[in-house]
Amino acid sequence: MNVGVVVFPGSNCDRDVVWVTQGLLNQPTRMIWHEDSDLSDIDVVIVPGGFSYGDYLRCGAIARFSPVMQATIKHAEQGKFVLGICNGFQVLTEAGLLPGALVRNRDLHFVCDRVPLSVERTDLPWTNHYRTGEVITLPIAHGEGSYYADADTLKSLEDNHQVLFRYCSAEGKSDPLSNPNGSLNQIAGICNHQGNVLGMMPHPERASDPSLGGTDGLRLFEGMLSAIATIS
Repeated sequence: MNVGVVVFPGSNCDRDVVWVTQGLLNQPTRMIWHEDSDLSDIDVVIVPGGFSYGDYLRCGAIARFSPVMQATIKHAEQGKFVLGICNGFQVLTEAGLLPGALVRNRDLHFVCDRVPLSVERTDLPWTNHYRTGEVITLPIAHGEGSYYADADTLKSLEDNHQVLFRYCSAEGKSDPLSNPNGSLNQIAGICNHQGNVLGMMPHPERASDPSLGGTDGLRLFEGMLSAIATIS
């Protein structure tokens, strides 16, 4: 699996992702500068967390116009894999690869914590190493992580089973009390209709190395790896 990790001015989680894909999983990984548009050698594009272009205007609004994102859109349209984490999720919504938007947290505070999530679906490469309904724990760190979409879009997401992760209690109960940022329907991560594009606010790369105290996030990357190996 050839991994491409996008680097914008302001990215700060790019090397964390590289440590997982290259350091832990031994996969060829290339850091892709925002002005680069050649993704011909890449199987999966990962848009990491951070503050792309300083997040001026609004999160991800400038990054959507970068050469690398124009190439990423074409990459996704070919059915290839794209993962957006935190700011990367924001960029994917701004670029139109995923529906909805990420807006200011409910309490207008930056939230940095470890939170439980329920895994809603396990028949996609992103989640095939989890169990449906399993509760996992991943870190979050965002000020604009509240998922918003209009009623029709929300219904479409739910009807098409595009919600892959929801905020929940430690016991797996998903309700507003277990929602750290006010996301509608407790949404923490969604995919596109085809399932090859995933955006999520929690950071799986920060829960992949045993030395950090948890490896629930590693299984997302392992699932992706095994799925791409099968396709190849």
